[in-house]
Amino acid sequence: MKGNIWNSLLLAGVLSTTLLACKTRKLAGTVKPPATVTELSSRKAENINLLKSKDFVFNTLAIKTKAKIDIDGSKNNATMNIRMEKGKRIWVSITALAGIEIARALITPDSVKVRNNFQSVYLKKPFSYLHRYANKQLSFDWLESILSGNTIADFVNEKATINVNNGLWVLEGEKEALAFKVFFDSLLKVSENNINDINVGQALKVVYVGAYHDIDGALLPKGAIISSRVGDKNVDIELEYSSIERNVTLEFPFTVPGRYEVLH
Repeated sequence: MKGNIWNSLLLAGVLSTTLLACKTRKLAGTVKPPATVTELSSRKAENINLLKSKDFVFNTLAIKTKAKIDIDGSKNNATMNIRMEKGKRIWVSITALAGIEIARALITPDSVKVRNNFQSVYLKKPFSYLHRYANKQLSFDWLESILSGNTIADFVNEKATINVNNGLWVLEGEKEALAFKVFFDSLLKVSENNINDINVGQALKVVYVGAYHDIDGALLPKGAIISSRVGDKNVDIELEYSSIERNVTLEFPFTVPGRYEVLH
């Protein structure tokens, strides 16, 4: 398909991406997980609520990140600007080293739009198009959680089990055909997600960098390493977060010039 590599680059990068009224425009510092670990409660509901309370809360979120992307052995470096409006949309702009925007995407719970400036082509598909690059149960909420380092709501419930392994909390269970295992650090932030569907040869692994950006008391990972295996497709993304803004007014511009060819 024409423009396939740049569409793949953008979509892979995306895989790799409420209550407080603060407006943070700079990083307040970094936080490393302490040596001490919180003990498990005998009540599972208390443990679940505690894990959820550590999530990074936002209405809007803007992240600038350096990205290293490897798609089936084809490697690219780029800068990604990611903007999110909670529960509504994720906007991504990818620029090359020269500062030229090569692609832009707008993802909603229902649709995926990709504008490839490099080859002047445009793609509009239902959200399920992303399942080419990840498990078929991947949802918009999953993307938000992965990019913000939060727990995935489908996993963090009382059907899952929580144990302590080497002094750290581990949550595991099954979601329909998926087996998941989530590791937490001593801050009770997600340190690693492992999601597998052995029956169809699909796997998604997300590992977060050990230190966090402190955004007015809320913690966002300094980066993430995302690995997706779907059939014979292999995608590896390394993200390093730099500039971060939370709960500021954001724009999500997405227009398509008339000369762009529509891909089907």
